[in-house]
Formats: sequence, C-alpha cells, structure tokens
Amino acid sequence: MKKSFNKQHPHGILFSILSRKCDFTHFSYPVTHSCHCERGVCLKNPQTTCHAAFGVLIKTIHFLKSLPSFQNLPLNDRLVLLQNRWVPLFLLGLAQEHITFEVWDFPAASILRNILLNGQRKTDDCPSTLAEVYKLKMFLNKVWSLDLSLNEYAYLKGAILFNQDIPGLKSWAVIAGLQEEAQKALHMLILSHHRPRDHHTITDMLLMASTLQMEACNLVTELFFRPITGQIDLQELFNEIIVNQ
Repeated sequence: MKKSFNKQHPHGILFSILSRKCDFTHFSYPVTHSCHCERGVCLKNPQTTCHAAFGVLIKTIHFLKSLPSFQNLPLNDRLVLLQNRWVPLFLLGLAQEHITFEVWDFPAASILRNILLNGQRKTDDCPSTLAEVYKLKMFLNKVWSLDLSLNEYAYLKGAILFNQDIPGLKSWAVIAGLQEEAQKALHMLILSHHRPRDHHTITDMLLMASTLQMEACNLVTELFFRPITGQIDLQELFNEIIVNQ
C-alpha cells in the first residue's frame, strides 16, 4: 500500500506559523520596538466594529446639525469646520458610546509565505500600523479617564469643533467666541465636580485632537469605514448631508 504524503497541507505546522495572527487585544502601552510599531494591522471584528463606527459618525453629524451656533454659520464655514475637525469629533463619539475595537497583526509578507498561502492576503490589505492605532487608543483612554457627563462631552466637542485658526474661515471672529464659550463652560463644569486636576488633561486632549485630525484622517477612514463604504468619499458624504438639510 502506498503511503500518502501531505504536501503543503493547509493545517501543516509551517503553514500555521506563517498564517498566524497576533492578537493585540490587551496592549495598553507603547510598543518600543519600531519593527513592531510599523506592523500592519486590521480590525479584529470589522463587520461589527465598522457598522458601530458608522452609526457613531451619523450621530456626530446629526449632533452638529442640532447646534444652533453651528447652523447659524455660513455654509462654507460649516463645511470647512467639519472637514477639519470630523476625526476627533468621531473619536469622542466612540468614547461617548463606549465602543472599543481590537486589531490583528499580520506577519510581514514573504515569498515563501505568499507561495504557501497562495496570495490570500496582500500587504496593502492592512494599511494601518500598530503605532497609529496606539495613538487612537491613547486618546480614547484619556477621554475615558475623565468620566465625562453628557454636557461635558457636548462642550468638549464644541471646544474642538470651533477653531478660528483653520484656514478658509470667513466668520473666524464669531468662531473664536464660540470656542471660548465652550471652553469656559467645560471648565466650569469640571470645577463644579471638584476635579481641578482634569484641566491639564482637557488641555492635552485639545492638542491631541488637532494632531489626530492631521495625522489620523486616512487611518480612521481606512480602519473604520473603507470595509463597508468602499471607495465612497466621506467628505462628499458630509457635504451632501450638511447642504441638503
């Protein structure tokens, strides 16, 4: 009787090693090794997480449309503010809804791995890196550490949204007043709760929000929305919602 040899069996040891995913569910500190920080990652549960994220995005847009101070601004200013502040506003929405997300780390592609896996996954399937995801996690953890009330979330969103330094604004003086009003209201609420130490954390968060808008726009789009929206331009979607209100 001839012996049957298992050639490149899909459950072979080498196959399993090359196709194994590393779970970063519990990472809560910076990864110091740059080779790890730059590893490509994807959502662990994209179907569930992406749909929840899209729901948060819609709620964020409706929140803006419910603000008289935002609605009374010229259309161009509303569009500019949304374009330049939607990322941190969306992340605040994730925090407020207590939505968490986990990521998989995929091993770097190699010739041997591509042969054994028959090209099942390409390197560009995982455009986000662990280092980028960590920045989002750090921002969310800072928000959660404050244990904000509904009003505090609203004022924090206002302080982030209204920024007179964004290029292209026409009503920058009015917007500067709205930002100052939101910041004062937020600090008064924090003082009323006897949490003066949170002032520094709020300041840090405002700085982080501006950084995330510049650095994480593509990351947030690819990580949370591309799997379910495809190549839809989110900015065009925002503009359509704001214009056709």
